[in-house]
Amino acid sequence: MQRREASYKQPRIFTISNEISPASRNRRGRAAIRAACYSRVRMNASGTDFEFMKAALEEARVAGEGQEVPIGAVVVVEGAIVARAGNRTITDCDPTGHAEIVALREAARKIGNHRLTGATLYVTIEPCAMCAGAMIQARIARLVYGADDPRAGAVRSCFSVLDHESLNHRVEVTAGVLADESLESLRAFFAARR
Repeated sequence: MQRREASYKQPRIFTISNEISPASRNRRGRAAIRAACYSRVRMNASGTDFEFMKAALEEARVAGEGQEVPIGAVVVVEGAIVARAGNRTITDCDPTGHAEIVALREAARKIGNHRLTGATLYVTIEPCAMCAGAMIQARIARLVYGADDPRAGAVRSCFSVLDHESLNHRVEVTAGVLADESLESLRAFFAARR
């Protein structure tokens, strides 16, 4: 994994490229493929990435006030938010009520299509395996998330669902946008419950 340090204090933001040719998949082992997927590193996100992540953080705050784990997500199409959600697993008594799933469902209803090609999903924490699978099914073009989830993250922490060689869809990933703020909302939530 190639990393470059910025000369100013800004969170590290990784852009993951999933462009691997079928021929190179046959020649390389899984470790080499993963290294290739993380080879492009972008040290700063666009201003709109920060603005949309702030909207996701606001959804996380609202979810936390409702006694849900504070994770928020927004779906953006052509520069506009078409759906936003926070976790709703407890509220809806639904194990699939993760912020990403709720936001993807709302976006699909609003657009009138189960395929969200060209959409970007902003989420405060690295998605789990269920949510990563839903992004592939929805054909999300880009994922932007805040903090890594070392216990259940399925983008790069525990699993690499989005870059599996068998998949016919690739999602561009940018990680680390407002990661400190994302982690702080989780820490505060769990500290208050202890």
